[in-house]
Amino acid sequence: MTETAPDVIVRYFAATDAKDPSAIAACFAESSTVVDEGQTYSGRSEIERWRRELIGKWSYTTTITGASSAAPGEYRVSAHLVGDFPGGEADLSFDFTLAGDEIVALHIG
Repeated sequence: MTETAPDVIVRYFAATDAKDPSAIAACFAESSTVVDEGQTYSGRSEIERWRRELIGKWSYTTTITGASSAAPGEYRVSAHLVGDFPGGEADLSFDFTLAGDEIVALHIG
């Protein structure tokens, strides 16, 4: 993934693997948004709270299966998750919108 994805996306997944909500939130612009499971989280502090709650809710591993750029500043990362959440496995797309070296939007689906 490091060859096709910008550093901030690499940092996001590294912080996710490390279960570090503060480092995850630091990847985002202050006014950014995340949409996950139909819920929208706005701003760095709400994004950090969302990730902190996920740590206590599910345990899982993420394997990146692909990464591509749709347009300047827009990237899609495909991942396979395995864990103790309902169903036990999921294939997800992470659609990132970047501004400079920060994530301004992330849609997980």
